[in-house]
Amino acid sequence: MSTDPRHYDIILGPVITEKATNQSEQNKVVFKVRKDASKPQIKAAVEKLFDVKVEAVNTLIRKGKVKRFKGTVGKQSDVKKAVVTLAEGQSIDVTTGL
Repeated sequence: MSTDPRHYDIILGPVITEKATNQSEQNKVVFKVRKDASKPQIKAAVEKLFDVKVEAVNTLIRKGKVKRFKGTVGKQSDVKKAVVTLAEGQSIDVTTGL
């Protein structure tokens, strides 16, 4: 299986939070992805990079917030996340990296 270099551009990194860790028990993995990535692109990238079978991809965009740090106002940028549901018996170890 040849890996397209563009697959590395689509998936920016795993999301490691308490909620994402709990979802891994239901064969779901959460990734931070590019804002312009589509669900078929995300599915193809995960299948090629991790050599797994993807059943579904759900995406969400978390809007950036205005935060204050030492009196300075800053804005966090928008983040797109993808919740990838894997086929039964498949798994991805996100701690190893790519």
